[in-house]
Amino acid sequence: MNHKIAPSLLSTDFLNLQQDIDMLNASDADWLHCDVMDGVFVPNISFGFPVLEQIKKVAQKPLDVHLMIVNPDKFIQQVKDAGGYMMTVHYEACTHLHRTVGAIHEAGMKAGVSLNPHTPVELLTDIIEDLDLVLIMSVNPGFGGQKFIPNSINKVARTRKMIDERNLHTLIEVDGGVNLDTGKQLLNAGADVLVAGSFVFSSTNPTETISSLKNL
Repeated sequence: MNHKIAPSLLSTDFLNLQQDIDMLNASDADWLHCDVMDGVFVPNISFGFPVLEQIKKVAQKPLDVHLMIVNPDKFIQQVKDAGGYMMTVHYEACTHLHRTVGAIHEAGMKAGVSLNPHTPVELLTDIIEDLDLVLIMSVNPGFGGQKFIPNSINKVARTRKMIDERNLHTLIEVDGGVNLDTGKQLLNAGADVLVAGSFVFSSTNPTETISSLKNL
């Protein structure tokens, strides 16, 4: 039970957002996962800073902000001002990743880097010591409710090996197709944080579903 659960607000009921956040505040969730999409880096648009700022007002858990956008550097201070605890950018979206990670830290946030399904974890060899988190996408980013990509388990294991060999404290987060079955496999492979969206919010009892994930 040392692992963290980060329900994804992408799957919430946006007409009843506060009600869902109140539920998450009272649940075993550790973080609130916020997916910001621009319709350019991924083929979807989700929500932006006006919504994040409202979430910040009622959330009692740290905001885990995942930017699936081009030029995330432009928005570092805005993510911080909107309550970001962890700011995760995509490896594929950052030309100067080391600079971006440094700027996130300078703004006072934890820094994460996300990898799309086709991107090998080995590309993080020269940056992983600067990271607080590696986010393995176990679906192609952009939409909730997609089918889990089995190779993600192998990617988690390889990331775990890289972290352990260097005695780092970098967390491994996984997002996409997480349920009790895939969640258990990912934790066994070395994951630290499970993001779950549709599995939680389509459940008849989301609080119980979060507890089940926490107790894996």
